[in-house]
Amino acid sequence: MTDDGFRAEPATLFLTDEDVAALADWDRVIAALREAYLRGDVPGTTPERAVASTAAGWQRVMTSAPPGARFAGSKTIAASMRNGLASYLITLFDQQDSRLAALVDGNRVTGLRTAGTAAAALTALLPGGPVTAAVVGSGFEARAQLRAASRVADITAARVSSPTRANRERFAEELGEELGLPITAVETARDAVEGAGLVLAAARSRDDTPTVLSEWVGDDATIVSVGSTTPSQFELDPALVGRAALVVADAMEEVLHDSGDLIAARRAGHDPAAVTVSLHDLLGGRAGRPGHGIAIYKSTGSGFQDIVLAESLYELAVERGLGTPLPVGILTIRK
Repeated sequence: MTDDGFRAEPATLFLTDEDVAALADWDRVIAALREAYLRGDVPGTTPERAVASTAAGWQRVMTSAPPGARFAGSKTIAASMRNGLASYLITLFDQQDSRLAALVDGNRVTGLRTAGTAAAALTALLPGGPVTAAVVGSGFEARAQLRAASRVADITAARVSSPTRANRERFAEELGEELGLPITAVETARDAVEGAGLVLAAARSRDDTPTVLSEWVGDDATIVSVGSTTPSQFELDPALVGRAALVVADAMEEVLHDSGDLIAARRAGHDPAAVTVSLHDLLGGRAGRPGHGIAIYKSTGSGFQDIVLAESLYELAVERGLGTPLPVGILTIRK
């Protein structure tokens, strides 16, 4: 305590990647994100991301003050493109007294919130009954998507594709045992997608070639697209977006104007904005899936999701006595 301010009490808590792994629980993650989107959106509380680019890489900041939440904060991503390295840091500030409550390693949080938000969307988007899932990709994001989706969907079987045979076979073996599902490793995305009622597209696009083509997808399929989050990345081909009866966006403006999939669809003469609704409106009951047609959940990620999930993790860490209280902290001043 000083004459003009104070330091956080309790002390700022640091949560490592290992702490996040120990605290992560899919049901809690999905519930926290679903509840947050149910509250509705308030303009100005989650602005668009800011990016500073340099010759060496970039810094991206995603900030949010979720309505009804205890904390506000941001996720900063520092990327070194020369070395192919990145770091993620989430800050949580108490909205009542502005103290820095926590610093959270955001590496694992990113995958958890992406898959958890998609699963929350599926609770209102996926028709009832058993479904076969296709997973395009076999990395961390793809694994998280299937784990989260399996908590809310009646998945009876799955097929996974990725370019490297060893990776897709490892995915099928490990996730099949973990989830108690028959999972088949297949060579191509087409082999995975054809006949699937749920398509989980989570393979990072590297060029302007889509990873999921319209001709592979059934008329009433549900698609989750999380692998293309910038204007230069493509996952769904324009014809597929053009066939959609509904597109659900986790971050409305960024999905419509900053995702390569929807930019390409507009260039091809389609009007995705005409069928796109916000996830807030879907989960809040102000929008719903039509009786027939393809439904797409499109995610570019959001600081809203990061802060909601980080708050849930922080509360659980305090409850369980996990994390490291910092011996020093920043000064919160009186103004």
